[in-house]
Amino acid sequence: MEIRGEHEKLSTQQAELQALLGSSERQWIAVGEKLAHVKESFGSETLEGKRRTSFADLPNVDFVPAEAMIEREPVTVVFSRRGWLRALKGHMAAEASLGFKDGDEERFRFHAFTTDKILAFTSMGRIHSLGADKLPGGRGHGEPLRLLVEMESDEEVVALLPYVPGSELLLASSEGRGFRVEADKVLASTRGGRQVMNVVSGVRATHCLPVRGDTVAIIGENRKLLLFPLDEVPVLARGRGVILQRYKDGGLSDLRLLDLADGLNWPMGGSQGRTRTETDLALWLGKRAGSGRMPPTGFPRSNRFSG
Repeated sequence: MEIRGEHEKLSTQQAELQALLGSSERQWIAVGEKLAHVKESFGSETLEGKRRTSFADLPNVDFVPAEAMIEREPVTVVFSRRGWLRALKGHMAAEASLGFKDGDEERFRFHAFTTDKILAFTSMGRIHSLGADKLPGGRGHGEPLRLLVEMESDEEVVALLPYVPGSELLLASSEGRGFRVEADKVLASTRGGRQVMNVVSGVRATHCLPVRGDTVAIIGENRKLLLFPLDEVPVLARGRGVILQRYKDGGLSDLRLLDLADGLNWPMGGSQGRTRTETDLALWLGKRAGSGRMPPTGFPRSNRFSG
């Protein structure tokens, strides 16, 4: 009798399941009944359904930058013409002698701190960011920069300088174009750096200068000198830049920023450490994108402001 009773019960259940599988309407009704049961058992008004957690305001958390974990120590950053980089402890005097590999020599040297970021501007218009605390030590000749960042075979560093928060940089290329950029927006977190200046075929990025002063002094390979207000150079996030100086032949030779009231100075040939300053610059003052005129008598034949 028990077997017969169980058989009848299972047969009835079988018939119900077969009817359920054969009708989508029955299926949706069954889903609705199940959901109603769940709501009745675990609704917000039941003990099981009441929320056990609560919402609260986000607590105030002091952000600690990574630099705060680095001990601030003075270093002297040295970069050679063949691309070897190192950071020596302490702030060395400018006249202190350093050793380099055979055939190599100093290209950049400046003071910094281990908490600083170092910016490397390349001929392809990219800017790489390096932590001063991560630079190779002063033992030996350092390490090639190419081991620290990704660079093309024909790409070279044209400027190396410490990053100053809130400052601006003046970028320029060999075709005489350039623009200002906010230093805060050029920091890169990858080995590939950040593409800031766009250069076309045959053109190379040449200058990256901290913006100090009120006047741009630019001289071309055609030996034409032009001075114009810094305000005429726009601030961009990225691009090819505007025309700084116009050339019929050749391109940009050198670029400098200065305070017009202080005049333009350059080293005197054959005189160790002596410079000449020209304060009457009216002949060379003009508008951005002008061609300029021949520099004052005695200006270096190298067409460079640093001699």
